[in-house]
Amino acid sequence: MDIKITDVRQIKGDAAFLIDSGATSILYDTGFGFTGYAVADNVKACLGDRRLDYIFLTHSHYDHALGSAYILRRYPDAKVVAGRYAADIFKRDGAKRTMKELDSKFAEKCGITDYEFLGDELKVDITVDDGDIIHAGDMEFRVISLPGHTRCCVGFYCEKEGLLLSNETLGVYDSDKTILPAFLVSFADTISSIEKIEKLDIKYILAPHFGLLDKTQTEYFLKNMKSSAQNIADDILGNIRAACSDEETVARFKNKYWHGNIKEAYPEDAINLNTSIMVRLLRSELL
Repeated sequence: MDIKITDVRQIKGDAAFLIDSGATSILYDTGFGFTGYAVADNVKACLGDRRLDYIFLTHSHYDHALGSAYILRRYPDAKVVAGRYAADIFKRDGAKRTMKELDSKFAEKCGITDYEFLGDELKVDITVDDGDIIHAGDMEFRVISLPGHTRCCVGFYCEKEGLLLSNETLGVYDSDKTILPAFLVSFADTISSIEKIEKLDIKYILAPHFGLLDKTQTEYFLKNMKSSAQNIADDILGNIRAACSDEETVARFKNKYWHGNIKEAYPEDAINLNTSIMVRLLRSELL
């Protein structure tokens, strides 16, 4: 692959990877707000005096998008690319309050209690829809709408390189052969999104909270992402049918899936919240 991909995360829970063709640079997601300036420093260490050209955001969650406001303080000319729905979310005061609460809570757990919140500076310069083509210098990406984790989730596909910039609808990867989708708005949409990706010629996946999968890992991911989503849904539904409480279902889920890279990617508060949402979603959608 002619594109260089560098992990520029500051902490494991961040989501931020630099894609560089040598002529054009793209930051794929930007991580938390409280780590934003540190991620910008990591980008600077890679690019030197070169500019950052683009920021691609997969969705609007604080651990993926909030850092963009801080990155733009250092790279004000970078163009932010995100789905139309995400751009709308960034304008909502309620969404920004939630981002601030979640970001501050995790920052405190990481020993950071005093930092400037820049949620009001979130913006999107290029709003995209399913099928749009982004000509990023010498790189070309097709936007793929992938709802399921959120309504605003998108992926970016570089056909020339066979590279997919993935998102959490398809799953968070643990190198120990666990794929953990987080379907927070729709299980049916999650399956439909996965089926979209199965039709593409993909050689490499850049996975959120993990990094670049090699060819063997990519083949495994593509072969197992759909069955992983179905197995996780079946596990949760089995607990619901067995009359387990939501708390017990979440505990069983964590015991089975919350380990390795997935444990590093999702703080306990986040895995508890996401799993409880999935329990309620599956109860209403599939029962």
